[in-house]
Amino acid sequence: MGAWSTLEYIAISAESAASGSDFYLTSVPPSLVEDLPESLSQYIGAPLKVTSREVTQLSEVRADRVCLLDPRAEKELSPADAEVFDAFIFGGILDRTAELRKYGYQGRQLGKLQMTTDTAVRVTRMVIEEQRPLVSIPYMDYPELKLNKHESTQMPFRYVKGEDGEPYMPEGMLELIKKDADKGFDDFF
Repeated sequence: MGAWSTLEYIAISAESAASGSDFYLTSVPPSLVEDLPESLSQYIGAPLKVTSREVTQLSEVRADRVCLLDPRAEKELSPADAEVFDAFIFGGILDRTAELRKYGYQGRQLGKLQMTTDTAVRVTRMVIEEQRPLVSIPYMDYPELKLNKHESTQMPFRYVKGEDGEPYMPEGMLELIKKDADKGFDDFF
């Protein structure tokens, strides 16, 4: 599991624990299930449940109460959806959403701009649990992050704006981005 995903999954796990929600990672290769990063281990069991099964195979998830977060959905997620759905699927990695559409889940979108997975989960929680309409959530689109005195990078995502006015990112993410920026071209291969 990559460092970026690990930080996102830690953030999702911590926020899920705080809200009393479960967080399922499905379709995880068996070799990875047994070799998850140690930093995630404190969350395994509650709230984090890791399985090699597909979401369609989870007996604890009723298909008629599942919402597929889908950028192509016609309807936006709204606070009223708290009465309609019990589970939310985030499948955007490598366009996994396209594969999940075939199961007929009802879809909702979070707007047209791409979000990181932890941001999409955070926004969904704000809408469903806090009953906030999407338009009331403060966003930062494509924020520019200062890496050092001379360098910055623009992130190609929408983030929730934190109370400090900065994009709300998982703990350690800015440091990871700075570390990646220090790598030479050959370090990525």
